[in-house]
Amino acid sequence: MDITALERDILAIDQALAQGQSQALKEGAAVIKKVLELLDEGQLRVCTNQNDTWVTHAWIKTAILQYFRLMDMQTFEVGPFVYHDKIPLKRNYAELKVRVVPPATARYGTFMEPGVVLMPSYVNIGAYVGKNTMVDTWATVGSCAQIGANVHLSGGVGIGGVLEPAHATPVIVGDGAFLGSRAIVVEGVQIGDEAVLAANVTLTASTPIIDIRDGELKEIRGKIPARAVVVPGTKEKVVPGGKIYTSCAYIIGSRKASTDLKTSLNDTLREFAISV
Repeated sequence: MDITALERDILAIDQALAQGQSQALKEGAAVIKKVLELLDEGQLRVCTNQNDTWVTHAWIKTAILQYFRLMDMQTFEVGPFVYHDKIPLKRNYAELKVRVVPPATARYGTFMEPGVVLMPSYVNIGAYVGKNTMVDTWATVGSCAQIGANVHLSGGVGIGGVLEPAHATPVIVGDGAFLGSRAIVVEGVQIGDEAVLAANVTLTASTPIIDIRDGELKEIRGKIPARAVVVPGTKEKVVPGGKIYTSCAYIIGSRKASTDLKTSLNDTLREFAISV
């Protein structure tokens, strides 16, 4: 498998399309489908960790966009369910050792490691879900999101997706993280390993994240540190005519070290009275 050659061919197709050569799409169909096949098998990832820095491979997202243009609408019938879309549904769950509870849906071009459980939920194209992760009821994992191992995405969690622009970094959720019910993480925000988000925390690229752990207010954006405990909050802002309160997130503590992640999580939830 020559990844360099695949990247070169995908970029050549993209350049030809930009120049109005529409036939390039069908001429390059085999290459485009090969990239999607490798994504579906977990041999390619849209975003990879290189020396503790997440690197987005824009050419793979470009291939996904080309795949959308290449494929025709078709009807899929799965038992009593009927779908009409361009992208087939993922299969081979038994081979992957992934548990899927009806009517959970994952698109072709996603990948899940062994031990993943999909409750009635949705995983979009390009997403990667690590081993033993729980995607709970009505949670969504957006396109190209990268979810670590031993993560719990509680009921109704919304993980945003991103295909365009191709260079944009997707949402990253580190190993062992816990996201409480209805938490929302979008716009490429990164959640560190074993971090804990309380219910209803909303994180966008511009959401103020205020760390109060050492007695001072330190504001950051776009990234939750490893093992941080995060709750939703508001921040006062002076505007013409008075004051308003805008949404923010507070880091109120750190998860204690433990060799047993489940025990550590339960202790954290109790100590900080976290709603999940």
